[in-house]
Amino acid sequence: MITSVFSKALEEYTSVSRVIAKIEGKQIGPTIVFFGGLHGNETAGVFALEKVLKKLEKSSVNGTIIAIAGNLKALQKGQRFIEEDLNRLWTEDILKDLKTKTPLVNEQIELFELYTILKEVIDTHEPPFYFIDIHTTSSRTLPFITINDSLINRKFSQQFPVPVVLGIEEYLTGPLLSYINKLGYVSLGFESGQHYDINAIQNAVAFIKLALVNARGVNKNEFKDLEAEHDQLNKQANGVKDVFEVISLHRVLNNSEFKMEPGFKSFQSVNKRDFLAVHNGQRVLAPKSAILFMPLYQKSGKEGFFLIRRISPFFLKLSEILRNIKADNLLVLLPGVSWLDKKKGVLQVNLEVAKFMAKPIFHLLGYRNRILDDTHIILYNRERVSKTETYKDIKWLKYP
Repeated sequence: MITSVFSKALEEYTSVSRVIAKIEGKQIGPTIVFFGGLHGNETAGVFALEKVLKKLEKSSVNGTIIAIAGNLKALQKGQRFIEEDLNRLWTEDILKDLKTKTPLVNEQIELFELYTILKEVIDTHEPPFYFIDIHTTSSRTLPFITINDSLINRKFSQQFPVPVVLGIEEYLTGPLLSYINKLGYVSLGFESGQHYDINAIQNAVAFIKLALVNARGVNKNEFKDLEAEHDQLNKQANGVKDVFEVISLHRVLNNSEFKMEPGFKSFQSVNKRDFLAVHNGQRVLAPKSAILFMPLYQKSGKEGFFLIRRISPFFLKLSEILRNIKADNLLVLLPGVSWLDKKKGVLQVNLEVAKFMAKPIFHLLGYRNRILDDTHIILYNRERVSKTETYKDIKWLKYP
């Protein structure tokens, strides 16, 4: 299927198929997979991938580089999705049901095709694997990275001069990158800017080039303007390279009316009780003083806004040390805490017994993405499934 995609920023069309580009290099190297356009109104990644990859020669590539277009029908229509958010469907239950469910709605068809390609890539290509999902936001923002909090994701993300946000997976169900993280590979999301801003495409181009070099998929000397690309991201990020974590989310349920007050942007500080939005006719005030993150300025979407906070370098280093020595083994000595699956790093916590267990303790040891029921928390640890050994000889993993 060939899809026509329009960029409001460039005021031009391009035509793409599911696989935007695939380059098999002549030298041994990594498998680097980019996704663009999982949301159909976020076209910057598609145009940036075309711009960079169509100029690369096989002789300059190590390993394999693949660029995949996400929601083709939504991209054609220029809207976030047709019937369901494609980036909220990557759960084991939904993927399992695709094999027998009929008929499938548009996003389920797209999901099945993407899942088939992803499985084929992993089954037939060589590690190390890198998965990068390019997005844009409805609000003004600094370019930034989002990751599921594993050390390999942190280390790779530190190679880029932009802020990094941890823990968003705790608040979202079914994003693509959370599914890939459960497989143990490096995966990150790059939010390049506001949907229809030309800088969003330029930032995505810069990030793609830096990612290719940092992953050793392309030699540094292939991009003559690499230093300028680094400077582009650094300037657009206002020199901010801090690590943040999500601390709350204002959810927008189906059929509710939400309108963000005008003028807010990501990474803007807000004070407790600042007037942020109107939700079903009620004023929404900031519940605490924090940093605003991804305020919603589009009709579709279930996340009104997030609040985030900076993480000190001390705690980042402490968590790295504790994870490397597998200090989470000690958690099961506490009452109400037990292994549900030790190999996969899944803990079960009885809330009636372990009410004292604070969320930051679990975060420190690498546990996020909680599933709650009435009496238990189930926690997943990315470190125990991370395929760290496949990246062990790469420079960025030794980054301080």
